[in-house]
Amino acid sequence: MTRRVAVVGGGSSGLACIKCCLDEGLEPVCYESSDDLGGLWRFKENPESDRASIYHSVIINTSKEMMCFSDFPIPAHFPNYMHNSLIMDYFRMYADNFRLTKHIRFNTRVLQVKQRSDFSHSGQWDVETENKDGKKERHIFDAVMICIGHHCNPNMPLQDFPGIDTFTGKYFHSRDYKTPEEWRNKKAVVIGIGNSGGDIAVELSRVTKQVYMKHK
Repeated sequence: MTRRVAVVGGGSSGLACIKCCLDEGLEPVCYESSDDLGGLWRFKENPESDRASIYHSVIINTSKEMMCFSDFPIPAHFPNYMHNSLIMDYFRMYADNFRLTKHIRFNTRVLQVKQRSDFSHSGQWDVETENKDGKKERHIFDAVMICIGHHCNPNMPLQDFPGIDTFTGKYFHSRDYKTPEEWRNKKAVVIGIGNSGGDIAVELSRVTKQVYMKHK
């Protein structure tokens, strides 16, 4: 009997897991809560709850040779450092080439994953899902792969900023940043100098009166 595997999330990791399961003769079923694949790399104008969100200008910070799937090179005519729209094109090419999309249940959330009562000898899992119409279902799987990433929920330690409750300007997480136009001719401070902080500070510097960077 073919062993069934639940894959939670249809982003880059989820796609790779579907492919690996098929290579091993397993039966993968991928649950993706949105209406499309791509996960983090799918740009949306408005951030959605419990989903990663990127700004319009995001490009990869590693070369295409380093980030591509080992069994499916990125096309030679793509630039070494690709815009997020090209990454999505690549993911679609990968999914189409290996016929992965038919194994994905879009608009379906995973509500619960737990060991079955006989897990000690069956090794099986109960997985509860809900589709966009609110229909809930229970499924039995031999294994579960969690591929939801770790950029879904923003970290906003406002308790570390005395006086923030009386600040009259706007403050927000980089997750909510999309383009610099809103900040034209204004002053801004970017807290943090990681990948997002550096990108956003440079982009803002082209339109704002002044950009300050703050980091430990």
